[in-house]
Amino acid sequence: MIIVADSNIPYAPEAFGHLGEVRTVVGRGLAADGVADADILLLRSTVKINEELLSECSPRFVGTATTGTDHVDTGYLAGRGIAFAGAPGANADSVSEYWSAAVLLVAARLGLDLAKLTCGVVGVGNVGRRVVRRARALGMKVLKCDPPLARRTGSSEYRPLEELLAASDIITLHVPLEPGGPDPTPHLAGEEFFARLGPGALFINTSRGPVHDTAALKAAMGSGKLGGAVLDVWEGEPDVDVDLLGRADIGTPHIAGHSFDGKVNGTHMLYRAVCKLLGAREQWKPADSLPAPPIPRLELDAAGFDAQLAATEAVLSLYPVADDDERFREVALLPEAERGGFFARYRMDYPVRRGFGNTAVAFTGGTDEHRRTLAGLGFKVV
Repeated sequence: MIIVADSNIPYAPEAFGHLGEVRTVVGRGLAADGVADADILLLRSTVKINEELLSECSPRFVGTATTGTDHVDTGYLAGRGIAFAGAPGANADSVSEYWSAAVLLVAARLGLDLAKLTCGVVGVGNVGRRVVRRARALGMKVLKCDPPLARRTGSSEYRPLEELLAASDIITLHVPLEPGGPDPTPHLAGEEFFARLGPGALFINTSRGPVHDTAALKAAMGSGKLGGAVLDVWEGEPDVDVDLLGRADIGTPHIAGHSFDGKVNGTHMLYRAVCKLLGAREQWKPADSLPAPPIPRLELDAAGFDAQLAATEAVLSLYPVADDDERFREVALLPEAERGGFFARYRMDYPVRRGFGNTAVAFTGGTDEHRRTLAGLGFKVV
């Protein structure tokens, strides 16, 4: 059995090796001839999985080690009887940890007391639920908007988008890229969206680039309507609007979900799906492969620090998101033709970033509030 796997899927040889011959390939730019003999095909979002790619092969299984599946023609796969699986929720902790780091960094720069702010969360799926928990851990009032969940549950906890926009100091998007149906999301954050926001709001998009309208977002930033913006996703990726990047408080190249733990979760989810399809006994366990965390224990003197400052110290010690922001801004110095390549290489060669849950925080001078806040952000508190 030939198993073709994107080289950016960690531990693919270790996990799938007992099932067949594992061949790793560079995903971006992959063409039909690179997968022609694949029985199992494991890719990421850098590859369009469609008839053009699969016309010369007959895989039994195709998987994407990503939460989103907008790069997959699932109808085509179903029509050919090819089994498919994604990795929903695999990187949800990673994205919400990025969100925590970005919000705390912007708050520190602008002198914001998060406990006095309202956060509007648009999309309350795997990522959005975790963002809700972290926002509440930081003392924020949270409003939630998710029309599909509202219809399915009938719960009044999900509010109309217009209400969130008018009442939120921070508005954060965690929706799939859904081109049709009752809740289309392309350009969800457009001219009308930004017009409804209260003055000085912080806008965050870690979902998909086309969910915001770049022109409308720049207009809102240029008019002073927005108090700031955190952008991990961009229209036209891997090409980047460097003018928009220059206006953003934090800009990164779609790496919010790129923690190493999140990637390994994706590998594990595909591995389990393949084993189930083949009727094979699972032999690989992620814990057997994961390296020790770089900071297994963080000693934190919280005397004189409020909970937000303690959280800022802990979170940015684990993930200094400003480093990603600073490195990514180098893209603006490159000729336009080279920017897409820079974006792709940044993601492909992204360094190991471990999840907060791998680190135990030991307090000196901390209070129960400090402990609740750090636990709510995903740390082990001792």
